[in-house]
Amino acid sequence: MTLNERLLAARLYLVTPGEPPAGPLDEFLPRVLEAGVDIVQLRDKHLEARPLLELAAVVRRRTLEFGALFLVNDRVDLAIAAEADGVHVGQQDLSPAEARRQMGPQALIGLSTHAPGEILDAASSSSSASSEADYIAVGPVYATPTKPGRPAVGPDLLRFAAERAAQPFFAIGGVDAGNLAEVLAAGARRIAVVRALTEAADPGAAARWLSQALRTTPLPHPQDGS
Repeated sequence: MTLNERLLAARLYLVTPGEPPAGPLDEFLPRVLEAGVDIVQLRDKHLEARPLLELAAVVRRRTLEFGALFLVNDRVDLAIAAEADGVHVGQQDLSPAEARRQMGPQALIGLSTHAPGEILDAASSSSSASSEADYIAVGPVYATPTKPGRPAVGPDLLRFAAERAAQPFFAIGGVDAGNLAEVLAAGARRIAVVRALTEAADPGAAARWLSQALRTTPLPHPQDGS
């Protein structure tokens, strides 16, 4: 399968810091990858390049072992050095078009979106900077301490994305087992989580429950984009 085919099949996306509360990265990742995590993004804004690259090597090794995709948050240089599958950028970061120019046509490029206009920009062929994104993250759906100061968008933006997004989208921001039914009802079929796994008492069990719940809901037809 190509990287894009694997992206389209993905349902459960983990965003993890370099030192997750659930335990050392090299021990934590196998537990959740074996249980159904399809994508791992390394996001740690507090570490310098060298320790971050060392952690990225752990993520690369473990994701290859379990057949998952690996992305780095923001840092294209580190993504290239770590031989990651791609990079995820925000609205104020390097543009998806520039990330693609640096990483090459094969790389996966993700983009955070927080409003209807940003979702439409990402879908528009006239907005080349955003339309280079292979997938978008939509949120934060619920208030979350991982995005302080960013207001929750609620399920309504998920409904908008389900109808209008050109790319696959992942609902992100406070999503967990307690509200997954509402997220699915709003039209999301893929989720990205942080605390639902990194702070879980049993990360493997939490990942398995989320993965199984997601996979009981059919994906939309590829032409639907969501």
